[in-house]
Amino acid sequence: MKMENIQHIISNWIPIKLIEKESEVYFEWIYLSDIPFADPFFDETIAKCRSHSYNSKYFKVVSTVENLIDWSKELDFVELKGLIFHVSRCGSTMLSQSLSTSAENIMVSEAPIIDEILRSDAFDKETKTVLLKSVIRFIGQRRFSEQKNLIIKLDAWSIFKASYLRSVFPEVPFALLYRNPGEVLRSHQKMAGMHMVPNLIPSSVFGITSKEIQETSFQQYQALVLEKYFQGFLDFYEMDNNVAMLNYNDGMKNVIERFVYFSNIDFSESELNGMLERLKKHSKNENAVFTGDSYKDDILSVNLDEVNLLHEKLNANFIEDLVR
Repeated sequence: MKMENIQHIISNWIPIKLIEKESEVYFEWIYLSDIPFADPFFDETIAKCRSHSYNSKYFKVVSTVENLIDWSKELDFVELKGLIFHVSRCGSTMLSQSLSTSAENIMVSEAPIIDEILRSDAFDKETKTVLLKSVIRFIGQRRFSEQKNLIIKLDAWSIFKASYLRSVFPEVPFALLYRNPGEVLRSHQKMAGMHMVPNLIPSSVFGITSKEIQETSFQQYQALVLEKYFQGFLDFYEMDNNVAMLNYNDGMKNVIERFVYFSNIDFSESELNGMLERLKKHSKNENAVFTGDSYKDDILSVNLDEVNLLHEKLNANFIEDLVR
């Protein structure tokens, strides 16, 4: 089959799920049509795509690893300009939604397939690296002529894969977004994210032992996970030179402007104004005005001593980063 025919066939298709079955590995695909990545989360965009006739058939479209890697070589894709790591409930969705207002950006937020590949034991390191790059090419394929930049917001626990990701993307800016721990934990106390519930994600992902889980209350477990995130940020910041600290408590306007400057993306004044205008709305609902966090006065029943110490170290790094 001619290369141009392959490119036409795979255009607007992306892999969305890794399937491991009977020692074989496959990928499930979905057709995006002309739907952009404009939703707060990747899965919300995928849900919109499922009603398309290509995705509504009785059977699913699947491929092998080899298919995916070969097909990715024929794509027209945009350059990866930044990876966003975060501690959850820290303004990361607001940041990604603001960046998505620019038609030049492909802003992908927490695509499960990236996490599935990062945490899979089905591949050796070399194959995993080629596969990850191939999947990101599909995610970042140029579907609209104005698209120039791919920015990916990872899952919170991806910080534990930051060193590996640096080996895969040695030149890509990495941003570390964090927030006051009490504010993060009050949000999870009101409605816990899946990573803040013991064993929904294996505790080994966070470096938490079974003994620690048994000795820790539910709410204290959330503080322990946040401690691991903060320590992961500190460790990576110490070893890497192409990384920037972003602090929610410095103000989201500053977060956006700092990320844009650090990632070296040249936006017009109108695009930057559009990003800042998005801050007036709720991060997860652009039709609702943001009026502040409803949980800000809730009482926390956890010991914050350790996580506060780590937060102070992050703040010191943040201040150091500002004067670099």
